[in-house]
Amino acid sequence: MDLGNVFDVAVARQPSSLAFVDGELRRDFESWQLDIRRVARGLSKLGLRKGNRLLCISSNSYEMATLYWACHMVAAIFTPFNWRATAEDIKFVLEDSSPKVVAYDHTGSPRIEPLMEKIDASTVRIGKTETGFNFNELLDEKPLSGLYGATDNDICLMLYTSGTTGRPKGVPRSHLAEYTAGVSVIAHLRYKFGDAALGVMPMFHTMGVRILLCASMINGAFFNMPSFDAKTALALIEKEKLNTLFLVPTMFHDMLIQDGLGSTDMSSVRNVAYAGMSMTSELERRCIEKIQPEIFANYYGSSEIFTFTFCDHLDQKPGCAGWPGLNQGVRVVRADSENLVGPEEVLKPGEIGEVIATMKSPEAFSGYWNRPDADERAIREGWYFTGDLGYLDEDGELFLAGRLDDMIISGGENIHPEEVENILSECELVSLAAVVGLSDERMGQKVVAFIEPKNGCVDKEALDMHCLNSTLARFKRPRQYVFVENLPKSASGKLLRRQLREGNYTALIENKQTL
Repeated sequence: MDLGNVFDVAVARQPSSLAFVDGELRRDFESWQLDIRRVARGLSKLGLRKGNRLLCISSNSYEMATLYWACHMVAAIFTPFNWRATAEDIKFVLEDSSPKVVAYDHTGSPRIEPLMEKIDASTVRIGKTETGFNFNELLDEKPLSGLYGATDNDICLMLYTSGTTGRPKGVPRSHLAEYTAGVSVIAHLRYKFGDAALGVMPMFHTMGVRILLCASMINGAFFNMPSFDAKTALALIEKEKLNTLFLVPTMFHDMLIQDGLGSTDMSSVRNVAYAGMSMTSELERRCIEKIQPEIFANYYGSSEIFTFTFCDHLDQKPGCAGWPGLNQGVRVVRADSENLVGPEEVLKPGEIGEVIATMKSPEAFSGYWNRPDADERAIREGWYFTGDLGYLDEDGELFLAGRLDDMIISGGENIHPEEVENILSECELVSLAAVVGLSDERMGQKVVAFIEPKNGCVDKEALDMHCLNSTLARFKRPRQYVFVENLPKSASGKLLRRQLREGNYTALIENKQTL
């Protein structure tokens, strides 16, 4: 069952069910299928063939979602990329992916168009444009009949990692891996047929494209948001009676601090899940209290292997990432950023190390695009080394402790940022916190907390006293506090600690005092 067949089956099952909503635009499965097949034929006329890549740089839209499904109809490879990326990264991806077709909207056009003269590819412009070939012209084509017959192992999607530690890496995904990943999400989160989803996670991100896939697999409606705005999201949830929210923690945080939250009817939301980064126990508590979903889960995975673990009993184990998924096995091994550790160096329960996952999973990729060096570091003896730190408890459930690259070594002691952030989030003066290690002549690194203060309240001494009175070991508490307007986040809502380490933030006041 390739993904083109997946969509056709959904159409045959419930042709008149609502499938996609974007503002005033509403499409049922049958009418969307017609548009998809017209676009598929148009792309074929542009030279897109089985195994070719279509690079799409766009904010979430009907056009982008239609291009996704149209690629599957012709057995091509949908290759989305971050529209907020730098011109340098876009140039790299244009060259690295060797696309046959490049589709883009206004969000990326200033950085893309100067590069297109050097790229041998057809272009499709999304949205209003005075010149060039426009997406709407594809809709004038005669609908494609039949499918191009992709097999399980054919690549259908290539995601690019965020590039937080260097150049973006291409992650080719097969039809089988994508289909299995979609089934995994539906099974683990117990989605129901017809569930309506908020489609705000970027479609260039593993979560965003998975929400799009799952919505069609269960004949649910995908309610599109081009970019996240907490007030708009709450209004859409109430108006359209959305059932599922699968977001990053920062998006839940932003919704729960809205003034109008108390008067917003969120009773339709049955299913809540987060992924992409850890959520503090305080934010978990507030999600349970304010949204009151039937199911509330932490879903831990990656672009390379979608599902690692999941936990749907966060009320009993706050912060837990849970047990391995249906298609997965995980271990925690000795962490060593300098030397390549083998999968047999397994740690005891409670010991923090690197989380690894078996490549035997049908959800797994087979290796990075054009990056044998990255394969050598990440794939060893049939296991994928995630770069995440964590430990297993006595029940065999996983708890995460941040990224290996983010670990702070101060005075010879290992300090994990997320442990400190969790404590800070419980303070009534803190809206959002991010902790990093900055260079220190005496200690090697010192713990620095960047704070979005609640109600503009800046009080370093009160925050230090909060940490001293908590369960946090004294040596782990921040030695400096920096109060900022906004913590830097990626387009998918992840905290960007690297930006803080590099000084890319706007401080509210001078922050010279250390503790």
